[in-house]
Amino acid sequence: MSSFEPKIVTFLCNWCSYGAADLAGVSRFQYPPNMRVIRVPCSGRISPKMILAALRKGADGVWISGCHPGDCHYIEGNYYARRKFTLLKEMLEFNGIEPGRLHFSWISSAEGVKFAEVANKVIDEVRQLGPAKVFIKESPEESAA
Repeated sequence: MSSFEPKIVTFLCNWCSYGAADLAGVSRFQYPPNMRVIRVPCSGRISPKMILAALRKGADGVWISGCHPGDCHYIEGNYYARRKFTLLKEMLEFNGIEPGRLHFSWISSAEGVKFAEVANKVIDEVRQLGPAKVFIKESPEESAA
């Protein structure tokens, strides 16, 4: 189990968190390469179906990061995201999926250090949980595609 390296699917807001990831890379802040980054226009545009699909297809954890409250380029997209993922996290826990597999954060484009710190924290927490044993059925729309 000590050699286990988790796969983390990371949804980053284009305007803030993606910029922080870029700054962390350019500044050579250290964090493990376990993340697969998906750049989205806004954290509010991420559907819970996208998170469930990531878990179903083998991700050990999911991390969503967006603009700080009040700084969203789409006015209140990050508030929508916060509400959606609070409910989703509770639903996942109710269905037996550890709450530590889903993470949410607010990181601005100037916070490269914070990005690296949170990335390390997310990866460490998911590593401690071990490989995901997620059994989520596909929805009828997804199986038809």
